[in-house]
Amino acid sequence: MYSRCPACKHFRKRCQVDCIFSPYFPSNDPQRFDSMRRIYGASNIAKMLQQLPQHLREEAANSMYFEAQCRLADPVYGCVKTISLLLQQRDHAHSQLAIIKAKIALYKAQIHGGNNQIQNADHKLPVSRFYNYLAADQGNGFPHPTPPPPSI
Repeated sequence: MYSRCPACKHFRKRCQVDCIFSPYFPSNDPQRFDSMRRIYGASNIAKMLQQLPQHLREEAANSMYFEAQCRLADPVYGCVKTISLLLQQRDHAHSQLAIIKAKIALYKAQIHGGNNQIQNADHKLPVSRFYNYLAADQGNGFPHPTPPPPSI
């Protein structure tokens, strides 16, 4: 026995073999269509999917489902809240990367400048401990190559 997709159940019609909804709204997950129907409306979902080429429909259905879930969870901001949080995380990561790159450039300049001590606001480290300091400072503990010996 063939089970109707949730969209065909909603429209109270028989689910055809070439049903536009069945690949994206399986009968074992009726909540997927229901959440989208509550946000977009069933006929609007049908119109949006019919206007798209076949190869883009799955991605569009997944995107609409994600947006509907976000809108149901947060009716005011919806997926904009998730996007802004991700943008904030990206900006924070970029600023952290810029800080680390600046520290590395400063330390390299001090090493190549013939200075045996790396001076920071609150640290004085010998060159031999420089790379271990960076590994501990970044918190990931991966091994670093040893710096070249100071020229005498």
